[in-house]
Amino acid sequence: MLTCIIRYQIDPTQKAAFETYARNWNTAIPRNGAQLLGYFAPHEGSSTLAYGIYNIENLAAYEAYRARLAEDPLGRENYAFAQQHRFLQREDRTFLKRVTGENA
Repeated sequence: MLTCIIRYQIDPTQKAAFETYARNWNTAIPRNGAQLLGYFAPHEGSSTLAYGIYNIENLAAYEAYRARLAEDPLGRENYAFAQQHRFLQREDRTFLKRVTGENA
């Protein structure tokens, strides 16, 4: 199992738009094959960093998931929402493998 951590740099004046975007993924991500752990918006400290975190079986499963997500109506709508509102300034993905803790 891999954990994908998406690190977003967002426009701090559009935090509400990011939160709408995150809530939409709450439906689209699980139905397309990933286990969503959550989306996290700025609260204290940095006003520009946000995260999305989900588990996926492996990189092959990730590629298939991304293809399904791109065809999903809510997925397409959410990508368009982000482009229209331009609140995402940067998006970086990191894949991590758990080595300690529960189910390691």
